[in-house]
Amino acid sequence: MAIDKGHRFGIDFDDAFPQGLVMVGEVSPDNEYQSREDRSAGRPTRQRVDEVTGKRQWKVMVTDPAETKAKRASFEITFLADVQPVPTTSEVLPGMRPVELEGLTAEPRVAGQGEFKYQSYAFRATGFRAVAGGSGTKTARSASSGSESPKAA
Repeated sequence: MAIDKGHRFGIDFDDAFPQGLVMVGEVSPDNEYQSREDRSAGRPTRQRVDEVTGKRQWKVMVTDPAETKAKRASFEITFLADVQPVPTTSEVLPGMRPVELEGLTAEPRVAGQGEFKYQSYAFRATGFRAVAGGSGTKTARSASSGSESPKAA
């Protein structure tokens, strides 16, 4: 059975990011590239629209505290929503806040160059959800319920 290129797999936030995510900066529109000629002609910038859902795209930089490789720890998440998503948590340090995502999907991709290619994912979400337990970690949330499921490798 073949799976089409670009297929998006729905995934639970806790399975993808067992220690949660830290949002760095703010959510901003994901605008299309605008050439120097377009800017000089005064053409307006256009926000990208997702080809699958038809929703406007927003982007934000996040850091995964569970990632052991520094180059892979920070990446962009794309939000698919008609209006700009607003985080539900407050900042813990200037410009940094723990976040959890709802409507999370993962699209497999190949990243890297030359002989240093590796499996990567393009993550998309529909918005933010309230961080459970205040700490934003799966371990802390599971400890209160008495069970913890390990992340599949």
